Amino acid sequence: MLRFPRTAAAFAVLLSVAACSGADKAAGPDAASLPDVQFPELSLQTLQSVTKELSSDAYEGRAPGTAGEEKTLAYLIKQFEEAGLKPGNNGKWTQDVPLVEITAKNATPLSFTGGKAPVTLNYGDDYVAFSYRVQPKTAIKDSDVVFVGYGINAPEKGWNDYAGLDVKGKTVIILVNDPDWQTPEAKGEFNGRAMTYYGRWTYKYEEAARQGAAAALIVHDTEPAAYGWNVVESSNTGTQYLAETKNGGADQTAANGWIQLGKAKELLASAGQDFDKLRAAAGKKGFKAVALTGVKAAFGFDNQIAKKMSHNVIGVLPGAKRPDEYVLYTAHWDHLGRCTPVNGDDICNGAVDNATGVAGLVTLAQAYKKAPAPDRSVVFLAVTAEESGLLGSQYYADNPVFPLAETVGGVNMDALNPNGPAKDIVVVGRGKSDLDSYLEKIAKAAKVAIVDEPTPEKGFYYRSDHFSFAKHGVPFFNFGAGEDLVDGGKEAGKKAAEDYEKNRYHAPGDEYAAIKNWDGMLADLKLFYAAGRMLASTDAWPNWVKGDEFRAARDKSRPAK
Repeated sequence: MLRFPRTAAAFAVLLSVAACSGADKAAGPDAASLPDVQFPELSLQTLQSVTKELSSDAYEGRAPGTAGEEKTLAYLIKQFEEAGLKPGNNGKWTQDVPLVEITAKNATPLSFTGGKAPVTLNYGDDYVAFSYRVQPKTAIKDSDVVFVGYGINAPEKGWNDYAGLDVKGKTVIILVNDPDWQTPEAKGEFNGRAMTYYGRWTYKYEEAARQGAAAALIVHDTEPAAYGWNVVESSNTGTQYLAETKNGGADQTAANGWIQLGKAKELLASAGQDFDKLRAAAGKKGFKAVALTGVKAAFGFDNQIAKKMSHNVIGVLPGAKRPDEYVLYTAHWDHLGRCTPVNGDDICNGAVDNATGVAGLVTLAQAYKKAPAPDRSVVFLAVTAEESGLLGSQYYADNPVFPLAETVGGVNMDALNPNGPAKDIVVVGRGKSDLDSYLEKIAKAAKVAIVDEPTPEKGFYYRSDHFSFAKHGVPFFNFGAGEDLVDGGKEAGKKAAEDYEKNRYHAPGDEYAAIKNWDGMLADLKLFYAAGRMLASTDAWPNWVKGDEFRAARDKSRPAK
């Protein structure tokens, strides 16, 4: 569960589709003009030892602002230094990232009264809620309830679920994903099966806040949400992190949360409505929100608040010819810390997500140091608070140490492949930028196929740190191993992916001991090395394709180049 910036400025650039069809191929440079592909020998020992260390219980799940962060920073600095990198922030290894830590305590049941029968939801089992307001208590009392369908206001599409509504002080019930999420293809008003930002829960909270709602509650349904209730519960019942703002979140809803599908149906029935009929109606343009006449919502919780200073870790390998031009490798070092216990274990160790990615940074840094220095400088950036909404990468992108106008592009590594080598690589957002040409040359050299996202409905384009840089116009590679495994094929790959999501993703089971195959990770890293090395060895400046939502930002930052 990932959070995103909730500012109006960020909103203006986020309204876009998550993935493009592979048929919409980007018109990048000719492959013959690109540098040759290099696949180095990488240290399995480094990859394993760094992953094992960072995911051990001693780091307590690497939550920002904790003793686990202190240990993580000290360890990463040592690893970067030993790998031959130089401090990346004007002689310092770290960049300060100011955060606010909010932990909900003493949550009451969520009650809906005034219908045919009262409906009660227990915290954790039936609902979760949290606040983006920096205040000691959250209390929703005697709040009118309105079903607002998908909670979308998209003027360019002529779609407004809030049309004619005044929801100030009210509780809105919202459906997850886009209205056309059940469309098999990536076509339609909201790009069909491929989720747009309108479908992300972060957007729905943002829009509810803009409308003045007191509380926004999203109905959880596993298929359109793309994860089970266990992920919702584990990610939202512990400490939450926000970017520090001047108004303390006063412009946000008092409470945001999720409710179980069964309880939503019970609530609508109590109000004399049929949930399934309303959901079908909400998928059509012109839907009118439905007030649940007479129904009132009430719930609350205390907020334990602390302001914390977290940190990004930055190392750099200076370029040999153009050291003032930069290529980034990014991975988030944080995870959830202590979370909902499973069999008495309350530490979310985050071995795959994302100790492997950070271990990949160290492994790649070693490989770069052993090879001749590339023309451009290579930056290794381990960011904080990705799990809390890409906060560390967003802070860097808003306050870059190395100018983004001189940042060529980058490679983001979020959870390496623990399932073994694959015959294919999946590209998220294929067709969006000139980077497609680089990737085609890499794939040909590695003898792997390129495939489009198998699950564009999950909105992965908005769920990792590359997104923070894309908003500022910097093209980033976003690809990884596919499901067609060398050993077992697509069936084995799909089964392994489903098993991880169900049993280990954002749960205590994501531990080092659960990783049984490292060959796929090394295969991933060789491709990531090649991608970054190619960017660092050319004088080209890849751009987004014309018409892409990020093209304007890139053109503005490099207008004469």
